[in-house]
Amino acid sequence: MELIVIVVAVLVGLIVFLYFVPFPLWISALLSGVNVSLIQLVFMRIRKVPPTVIVNALITSHKAGLTLTRNDLEAHYLAGGQVVNVVKALISAQKANIELDFKAATAIDLAGRDVFQAVQMSVNPKVIDTPPVTAVAKDGIQLIAKARVTVRANIKQLVGGAGEETVLARVGEGVVSSIGSAASHKTVLENPDLISKAVLAKGLDSGTAFEILSIDIADVDIGKNIGAVLQTDQAIADKNIAQARAEERRAMAVALEQEMKAKAQEARAKVILAEAEIPQAIAEAFRSGNLGVMDYYRMKNIEADTNMREGFGREGGGQKKSPGNDNK
Repeated sequence: MELIVIVVAVLVGLIVFLYFVPFPLWISALLSGVNVSLIQLVFMRIRKVPPTVIVNALITSHKAGLTLTRNDLEAHYLAGGQVVNVVKALISAQKANIELDFKAATAIDLAGRDVFQAVQMSVNPKVIDTPPVTAVAKDGIQLIAKARVTVRANIKQLVGGAGEETVLARVGEGVVSSIGSAASHKTVLENPDLISKAVLAKGLDSGTAFEILSIDIADVDIGKNIGAVLQTDQAIADKNIAQARAEERRAMAVALEQEMKAKAQEARAKVILAEAEIPQAIAEAFRSGNLGVMDYYRMKNIEADTNMREGFGREGGGQKKSPGNDNK
C-alpha cells in the first residue's frame, strides 16, 4: 500500500515538474537552433505564457530565416495578440516580397485585423460584389446596376484605414453619380465600362485599408420611367390646385350673390316701410289742413292715369310688328 502511494506521489511530482520544466520542449528548441534555457521556460509558466506557443513560433521563424526574439513574442502575447498568426503573416510576406516588419504586423494584429489574411489578400486579390445600385439618367429612366470590385489589402493602411463597408459605399456613390450624369440610359447600356472608368478616376480607395484594382459592371437592368412618373404626379397636382382655385372662385361668387340678394331684400324692405308711411302722412295732411279733398282726388286721378299709361306701354312693348303694318 505504501509502495502504491509512493509511486503515485512520484508520478504526480514528475508531471508537475515536467509542467513547469518542459524538458522535451527545451530539447526540441535546442535541436532546432533556438537558444531558450530551461529557466526561461519555467519563468514563462509563472508569467502564464504558454511555452509551447512561444517556442514553436521561434522555431518556425528561425527555419524561415526571420530574426525574432523571445521577449518580443512574449510581450505580444501578454498584450493579447495572436503570436502564431503574426509569425505566419511575416513568413508569407517574406515569401511574397511584401514589406512587413514585426512592429507593423503586431500593430495590425492588436488593431483587431487578421494580419495573415491581409497578407494573403495582398497576394490574392479579393472580389467584392456590391448590392444593386439604383440611379436615374438624365432622360428619367431608372437603371439598376451591380458591380464587382477587385481589391487587395493595403498593408500600410490596415491600421486606421476604413473597411469593406466604406469601399462599397463609395463605389455605390460613384455608380449613382456616373449614371446620373449620363444624357441617356441607352448610353449606359451601350457602354457600361464608362461607369467603371468614371468611378476608378475618383480615387475611392483613399483612406481605406484596400487598394481598388478594378471595378466591373456585372449587370445593368432597366427600372421605372421616373421622369414620366414625376410628370404624371405633377400634372395631377396641378389639376388639384386648379380645381381648388376654381372651387374657391365659385364659393366667392356664391357668397357675393347671396350678399347682393340680401342687400336687395333690405332695399325692398325699406321701400315697403316707406310706402307704409304714405297713408299716415296723407291722414296727417288732412288733419292739419295741408291737403284738401279735391287735391286728394286730383292726386288719385294722376296716379290712375300714370298706371294706365304704364299698362299701355307694357302691352305695346310686348307686341311684335308684322311686315307691312307700317304702310297702313
